[in-house]
Amino acid sequence: MVATVIVAILCLHLLCFGAMFLLFSSRLRGRKLGMDVLALGNFMLGTAYVLQLLGGPPGWNLASVINHTLTLCTPAVYFVGAMRFFGRPAPLLRPLLVMALTYTAAQAAVQWGLGTVARYAMLSGLSALIFIAMAATAAQGVRSFARDLRAEMLFFAVLIGGIGMLNAWKCAKLLTDGMAALGMEQRFQLVFYGYMSVLAVVLAPAVIWLVLRRLTDDLRETAARDPLTGLLNRRGMTDALEAHLRTRGADTAHLLLVDVDHFKRVNDTHGHKAGDRVLCRVAEVMRATLRHHDLACRTGGEEFVAICLATRTDDALQLAERLRAALQAMTVSAAADSDVPIRCTATIGVSDAFTDADGLDRAMQQADEALYRGKAAGRNRVCSAARAPDAAACAAGAAA
Repeated sequence: MVATVIVAILCLHLLCFGAMFLLFSSRLRGRKLGMDVLALGNFMLGTAYVLQLLGGPPGWNLASVINHTLTLCTPAVYFVGAMRFFGRPAPLLRPLLVMALTYTAAQAAVQWGLGTVARYAMLSGLSALIFIAMAATAAQGVRSFARDLRAEMLFFAVLIGGIGMLNAWKCAKLLTDGMAALGMEQRFQLVFYGYMSVLAVVLAPAVIWLVLRRLTDDLRETAARDPLTGLLNRRGMTDALEAHLRTRGADTAHLLLVDVDHFKRVNDTHGHKAGDRVLCRVAEVMRATLRHHDLACRTGGEEFVAICLATRTDDALQLAERLRAALQAMTVSAAADSDVPIRCTATIGVSDAFTDADGLDRAMQQADEALYRGKAAGRNRVCSAARAPDAAACAAGAAA
């Protein structure tokens, strides 16, 4: 009787949280983070338990067959929802339909060939394998797709692994005790459904917490990015530099201040849309030229910043020269439907080395002074704060 009440409560939890997930997904609109799929999983499992309560004693009947099919397909639905949460597209309807039809046919074959006990043992055994595989995937995810959710994923792995172990235990009891193992008065059933009920209560708020955290992280990421080019803005650059220094400790860095030469002329001649295309192309060239761990930023207007991490002065100057040459070689169409090219050059000021976040403002000032000298010397060149402020302090580009 107690186990039956627990199953009824479990049904209520699953259906209510399924409705909550569906409400979340409707509010998320374009990016649902897999919440609609998780809602479907809750509705499927809740329906399976309703059929268990209404279908009478365990045995071979339509309610039992549907119950088993829904129960086995639910973990696959949860897995697809989890993949979509992490931004990995995964098909749902067609694979789910194939899985449901295949398992329904397998139930009929096992029932007629081996009997009712074998059919129930098959469900428990396959469920154990699926949940243990899901737990292993969650644990492995902390090294790949879920590095930023290490504690949460390990928590999920432990809980999901518990479901797998309980299903393995149920399979073993079915094989040794037969259908008597499924009696609702059995202590095992009380433990099994008690764990499932606690899991339903714990996992649903945990999933909502993950969604809120992901949305908060996205807002933080958006606030740290320039909306036009997608590069870091000044705030994002500072935060990224501080995060790098926290994980790597003191590290020699150089700041490159990049200014597009005569950018106002581009806007005046070709219009602001063409100017925006130039800025976006500059951002693309910076991404392609800088190293993967360097920081690229747009501070405003036609001014960009690159922070070259873990680099010496000579290497920073060489990187700046490669960037200057790449910007000189780039072309941008004057209009979306035009083949008229726009060519631009850039002047780059390079700061002295600095080793902490406190040195960022000083490096910015040094790079700005070097940039000013480069523009005064004729533009389209790299100028270093580390050299004496005379004509030899700036290296002119090949086409300057």
